[in-house]
Amino acid sequence: MLSPRDAMFLPLSDPACVLVLLAAWACTPAKGDILNLESGNIDDILGNTDVALVNFYADWCRFSQMLHPIFEEASNIIKEEYPDRNKVVFARVDCDQHSDIAQRYRISKYPTLKLFRNGMMMKREYRGQRSVTAIADYIRQQKSDPIRTVGDLEELKTIDRSKRTIIGFFETMESDNYRTFEKVSNILHDDCVFIAAVGEVSKPERFSGDNVIYRPLGESAPDMVYLGSLTNFDLAFAWTQDKCVPLVREITFENGEELTEEGLPFLILFHMKDDMESLEKFQREVARQLISEKGTINFLHADCDKFRHPLLHIQKTPADCPVIAIDSFRHMYVFSDYKDLAIPGKLKQFVLDLHSGKLHREFHHGPDPTDVAPGQQTQDLASSPPESSFQKLAPSEYRYTILKRDRDEL
Repeated sequence: MLSPRDAMFLPLSDPACVLVLLAAWACTPAKGDILNLESGNIDDILGNTDVALVNFYADWCRFSQMLHPIFEEASNIIKEEYPDRNKVVFARVDCDQHSDIAQRYRISKYPTLKLFRNGMMMKREYRGQRSVTAIADYIRQQKSDPIRTVGDLEELKTIDRSKRTIIGFFETMESDNYRTFEKVSNILHDDCVFIAAVGEVSKPERFSGDNVIYRPLGESAPDMVYLGSLTNFDLAFAWTQDKCVPLVREITFENGEELTEEGLPFLILFHMKDDMESLEKFQREVARQLISEKGTINFLHADCDKFRHPLLHIQKTPADCPVIAIDSFRHMYVFSDYKDLAIPGKLKQFVLDLHSGKLHREFHHGPDPTDVAPGQQTQDLASSPPESSFQKLAPSEYRYTILKRDRDEL
């Protein structure tokens, strides 16, 4: 009998091989210590576990079936290293049986691997290789200490200013203040570097007690001091998240899938990598005009050289950069002119025209009648905006069973 692990390497294009694969999984007893989550136990189990990796699956999904034995074997390996169930848990949710849980965590594809810390779902799901080694290494990484401690305050003068950094000064690691700092760092370590000075080393910075500062990007940017309660997790987390996760994020081929899955349209500045002036202007205008639209659209910037194909889609090249465009996941729309960014309200109106459907209508039918001067005739244009380019970065149908959800758009 072929082992489930060996069966993973059979070609999926051959139906006979798929049958062998399913038989190998079905005929092998489940040895992994996988917890089955349901409405009655999910909050208790996840809330009392430092790190939980949850497999959201459907039995009829072949990708879910392929993952089961791999997930179980990774669980066995990690259990030997972390036998305390309060430290690490591997769990699964049958989304057909528990659709309420699937809806609660907005599961849109099978299988989805989500990481939880003390009951809180992490924004970034596991998207790495589906192998025993990769999954086990991922959990080991999650269990590593995200805080780097310094032995001398002089070390803080040499930290990398190209990365956002949170620095804490504490009397002891046994304090509630430090434990809150540690909890926040576990959640946001992908977005910021966390550094701590503890004990006698930190004394010169603790003249008024324990404190936390944010060191922004740039050599000359001044530090910002956290003024809230150091033991209030919600306040500390909100402040740190605001500092570590920028309003305008960079889109790359590595995070493109993650960003598309947030389900929000993209407002993108295409700029040359070394053109920081355009980026700063864009960031300033987004903060000034569009802060109220946060949660309805993602504000992004992209390297013109790396994203030549989307530029070509809108009949632009890197020589035309900086360029601003919207990708609605159906179509792409180009902002009139980058120089118009300085016109008060112009960028906001561009986003509002997306939400109202005006951009879509105008591409198909020409200017809205209300935008035409009296006596000027309008012409119905049989044109169509370019198709979405960034939608191609969405999860691959060769790795997931994608649940079809229609997007509302005029």
